[in-house]
Amino acid sequence: MAEFREAFVEADGFRIRYLAAGDGPPLVHLHGAGGLRISPAHELLARRYRVIAFEMPGFGASAENTRTKDQAELARTMAAAAGALGLDRFNLWGTSFGGKTALWLAAQAPELLTALVLESPAAIRSPGGRPPSGTPEEIARALFAHPERVAPLPPQDPAIVAQTGRLVARLRGPERDPDLEARFPKIATPTLVLFGTLDRVTPPELGRHYKAALPNCNLVLVYDAAHAIGTDRPEAFCEVVTDFLERHEAFIISRHETLINP
Repeated sequence: MAEFREAFVEADGFRIRYLAAGDGPPLVHLHGAGGLRISPAHELLARRYRVIAFEMPGFGASAENTRTKDQAELARTMAAAAGALGLDRFNLWGTSFGGKTALWLAAQAPELLTALVLESPAAIRSPGGRPPSGTPEEIARALFAHPERVAPLPPQDPAIVAQTGRLVARLRGPERDPDLEARFPKIATPTLVLFGTLDRVTPPELGRHYKAALPNCNLVLVYDAAHAIGTDRPEAFCEVVTDFLERHEAFIISRHETLINP
């Protein structure tokens, strides 16, 4: 498997940590509300792409971020971070909370993106929906279809958990963000939206909203996967994502359809 190496970049007044591996076209990843974790999908995709997984300001062991007001502003910061790495154009992959940030980036700076991949995006949420929380075991049951098959999540520093919780609560915004959704019809970037059929955090029926509103959107439901598709079904996830990034709209005429719904 690819070895991800840690590095830092200065952008928009922040010192931003990232993990990178692989060669090929750049694929930038924006993580979910739980912070940066390298999944089996990252490792598989790094065989064909230069995968750059950012840790967004305020997450992990980074300094507390009290400055960023909303995800639109966070998206501008992450676009600046990509620019600081010399990325003029790149594929963008956003997971859950990071999916909303990725959509804001696509709305604000479409010229930067070659394609957009949204994994279990949380830009549209069910009423009362909340990020997974609790003990590592409780979080695992929310994220994974088969938590017994996944290595236990490491315990987190309570101070980091509290810091991240404050940041997410401030930035995540309403369940339906009218300012963002008003921009959906103008996001012409080729977009792939994936939901797991067993996702209880962002139920797969939410996918119809993206399909209806984004003009260049392809929707895929991944069988036997929950919220963390790239961990539950990494081979299927990477098969469809790679095919999409290579062929964009033509990808749906897939040579390997059964990998998505075996």
